[in-house]
Amino acid sequence: QVQVVESGGGLVQAGDSLRLSCAASGRTFSSYAMGWFRQAPGKEREFVAAINWNGGSTLCSDSVKGRFTISRDTTKNTVYLQMNRLKPEDSAIYFCAIRLSGRALSRPDEYDYWGQGTQVTVSS
Repeated sequence: QVQVVESGGGLVQAGDSLRLSCAASGRTFSSYAMGWFRQAPGKEREFVAAINWNGGSTLCSDSVKGRFTISRDTTKNTVYLQMNRLKPEDSAIYFCAIRLSGRALSRPDEYDYWGQGTQVTVSS
């Protein structure tokens, strides 16, 4: 049974930082890409960032580039999203996803396992 569990969300003020974590279990994910997506109320799920199987390649959406950083610890089956200089428009539920392939991609339908999400709320 594959489990993907996000943590680290919360309520912060604009300009603050948060670090999200995503722990995967149930199989070895060291050869798989992992990604972060987010969904605000009334909006479609949006790509945030992704990282390839060994951490050597990352993708980031233009809306968070320069503020968010994705990283992974393959020994812990964990991926992180460091979010700096948060803005109110970053408020959303953040989802972690695993792609059963090593290459990092940006479409939600390219990912195979999803977590339940963690809420991030940024007040102005």
